[in-house]
Amino acid sequence: QVQLVESEGGLARAGGSLRLSCAGSGRTFKLNAMGWFRQAPGQERVFVATINWSGSNTYYADSVKGRFTISRDNTENAVYLQMNSLKPEDTAVYYCAASSGGSAQTRPLAYTYWGRGTQVTVSS
Repeated sequence: QVQLVESEGGLARAGGSLRLSCAGSGRTFKLNAMGWFRQAPGQERVFVATINWSGSNTYYADSVKGRFTISRDNTENAVYLQMNSLKPEDTAVYYCAASSGGSAQTRPLAYTYWGRGTQVTVSS
């Protein structure tokens, strides 16, 4: 069993930066691939970024590639999403998720555990 809690999101201006963190509990956290997803109002939840269990492999949605960076610290049971050059279209509720396997995954169905989400708002 893994429990996930995201940090407070926040408000930023276009071009600004925010950093999200996700604290995980459970003995297997360091063995789980982790992902970030987001859901804008009226839209379905979509993939943002993923990282494998060791942190050696990462993948990003095209919409955030070059602007967002996912990382993890298994000694702290935490995963992070550094968001730079933010755009108004990045506004969404962001969710942290843990896969039951160790390989990075882009599909929501590959994830077993989800946080409650945190709001990120980017103003123009």
